[in-house]
Amino acid sequence: MQLKKRSSAWIRGGHKGHLRRIVRMTLKQIAALGRKLVVFLALFADCFKRKDARGLLSVYIRGQLSDLKHKNAEAIALHFGEAPRTLQRFLESIKWDEEKLCDRCQQLVATEHAHPDAIGTIDESGVGKSGTHTVGVGRQWCGSRGKIDNCVVGVHIGYAAPGFHCLIGGRVYLPESWANDPERRKENYVPEEIRFLTKPQIALEEIERGLGNGIRVAAWNFDEFYGRDGAFLDGLEERKQVFVGEIPANFYGWVRKPGVIREDPRLRRGRRKKYPRLARRIPISEVQNLVRYSPAFRERSWQRYRIKDTDKGPEVWEVKWSVFWRKNGGGLPTRRHCLIVARNVLTGEVKYFLANRVPGEKGVTVRWLLRVAFGRWPVERCFREAKEELGFDHYKVRGWRCVHRHFYLTQLSHLFCARVRLEYDTSADSPADDLTVEETSAGDNTGRLTVEQVRGATNAWLEAQTMLPKARKERYEKELNRIRYHQDRNEQARRSNTKTRIRKLAALNIDPDRIKSCVPEGF
Repeated sequence: MQLKKRSSAWIRGGHKGHLRRIVRMTLKQIAALGRKLVVFLALFADCFKRKDARGLLSVYIRGQLSDLKHKNAEAIALHFGEAPRTLQRFLESIKWDEEKLCDRCQQLVATEHAHPDAIGTIDESGVGKSGTHTVGVGRQWCGSRGKIDNCVVGVHIGYAAPGFHCLIGGRVYLPESWANDPERRKENYVPEEIRFLTKPQIALEEIERGLGNGIRVAAWNFDEFYGRDGAFLDGLEERKQVFVGEIPANFYGWVRKPGVIREDPRLRRGRRKKYPRLARRIPISEVQNLVRYSPAFRERSWQRYRIKDTDKGPEVWEVKWSVFWRKNGGGLPTRRHCLIVARNVLTGEVKYFLANRVPGEKGVTVRWLLRVAFGRWPVERCFREAKEELGFDHYKVRGWRCVHRHFYLTQLSHLFCARVRLEYDTSADSPADDLTVEETSAGDNTGRLTVEQVRGATNAWLEAQTMLPKARKERYEKELNRIRYHQDRNEQARRSNTKTRIRKLAALNIDPDRIKSCVPEGF
């Protein structure tokens, strides 16, 4: 049974569960966005020594928060009455400290959004390009297009805490063909200290930078591209970072710790062997074969877990795990790890995860490991929001500094929206009439505001600045109606998709409300 409050009307219907609250934005909150934006940008004023540069920062950020179809420097400048070349120079040559701005973003997140359950994610995002002159462009895997294409790839790190997610760093991947080409480097102003690094090496540098600025997470996660790189995993261990990442099916290791010979007690003639070395009693195996043939997995039964609640309903996976030893750079076994195999009950998809923590040690549980392992969706949402709402992939600049300045400014715009979203979600002074209460199945019981809705509301404020009070109020009300329409439509779709998913699970005799749940509060 469902109870839904809209003005004075109550509607019934829905699925069994708990009360669900949908956060509604108010006229007062939209009107306050302009002041909040000014206060927020003032936090970064010392990154810009000149007053005109600070003014151009405001123009660029307002352009990204507007409804412009194309959010490149030229389009933003024309919309706000600036000379296009001036805003292009803002990205290109006007003096301001973009690295300090990125550091300040990280420091702000570290001080004001720290959380013991925060999760860090390493991921990459490609931006398709048709030419050959943009720094780092080349035929490589482009995730946004799902194929190898001509694109620029950036390696990014994301941060997710309950009710909050954002991007906190990123760097362009410079292919080896670019790194070793002096002419192309000169044309695109690539600094001399920038050398060729693999994507995992870039990720480690970005993590090191975040740690230096106070970023702390409970664990890092990543996809199998990074999970297959032993040096990357060793780097996380050296930095004393916890990780739960996906690994490929052909990743090698042991479920029984192999012996290690430290030295040869007998004197032998011939070529001297290297020590320490592995004893040859336990062969190393691929994880897919360990799961299939090893007693450590064959003798375990599958355990079902409600992994997460999505807009399409609860996801249920079957899980097995075992203690695992991976091979380090020297070919020797590392400390104890945990190998997890998960199988989707509806699609049969199989994933393998590796964690450098084992259930039962220091309060670690299987549920927590699964929560981290399947917790990559916030950074994927960040990429979608940044591209669809803020013009992350709209840049038409070529140089190293220009591209990174655009990256950091988009990161700044997204951080503003994420902070406002969190503030309005947790605001205690929202009028009761602006709330919708209804029943839901399980998990987080709040229909939160989205970054898209905050960005749209900020655009409404921008458009209403020069309007008379009556017209301004009408513009705000129009935006509120648009937000509420999309909230109601999304909620209806969520409810319908959830019912469909639950019917499919019921056909397999699975009740998601009666199995172990990994669903966290607030994420």
